[in-house]
Amino acid sequence: MTNIMALPAYRSVFLSDTHLGTKECRADFLADFLRRVSAEHFYLVGDIIDGWRLRRGWHWDRHHDAVLTEILRHARSGAKVTYIAGNHDEALRRFLPLGLEVVGIALADEAAHTTADGRRLLVLHGDHFDSVVCYARFLALLGDGAYSLALWLNRYFNLARARFGYPYWSLSAYLKRRVKEAVKAIDRFEVALAADAARRGFDGVVCGHIHHAEMREVGGKLYLNAGDWVESCTALVEHRDGRLELLDWAAINGLSFLARRDAALNAATA
Repeated sequence: MTNIMALPAYRSVFLSDTHLGTKECRADFLADFLRRVSAEHFYLVGDIIDGWRLRRGWHWDRHHDAVLTEILRHARSGAKVTYIAGNHDEALRRFLPLGLEVVGIALADEAAHTTADGRRLLVLHGDHFDSVVCYARFLALLGDGAYSLALWLNRYFNLARARFGYPYWSLSAYLKRRVKEAVKAIDRFEVALAADAARRGFDGVVCGHIHHAEMREVGGKLYLNAGDWVESCTALVEHRDGRLELLDWAAINGLSFLARRDAALNAATA
């Protein structure tokens, strides 16, 4: 993850799991990212708008509006924008067989992307390879609730840490790294997606779903997870020469998860 002073025009940008419509979405950071990058092709790799949360309560502010405005601006400016449906925005999947394009944004279940250096990548959200989501929907919803609870607890825990001068700390990220079964589940997920890409003749796979940004080889194939915009605020980008890179937008710009939404950006750009 490279520190960059002035962002170049990328060939491709991959974003996943923004979860617009939730309080946890860092729409302020995402809108800032979209304002300051340009690319020939943007892939929105699922769970962009959180339809699951819509049933329980909806959060939308001007930063969420700004994200949509920036996405539409890129589409109108000539960038190709592909929206790949995930499990949280699965309502879109009923329209995918129609091959619809809405305001310049193509809807798809998956896509094939060829990098500038000739590598073929399968692009999909990844929930089809999550056995909990596929075969036990109740458990998946329960897991989503548990994740939301962890984020809620994390918010107040970090407010207490800040009072004593400690930096931001992510409970859910810690659990993913440390809890043995969580680590096993992530590994199984990565292996399953890489194996499917290999079976279908691709050189690698780009996905999201598990909120765990990663770029590594699995079984001789490239596994690329774009991460999320709830905690990690990461994006996968392709440079014009085909080089792939994970950008940690918050770390690059010194953005604080603890500061008030507008204050965090103001401090970073001052």
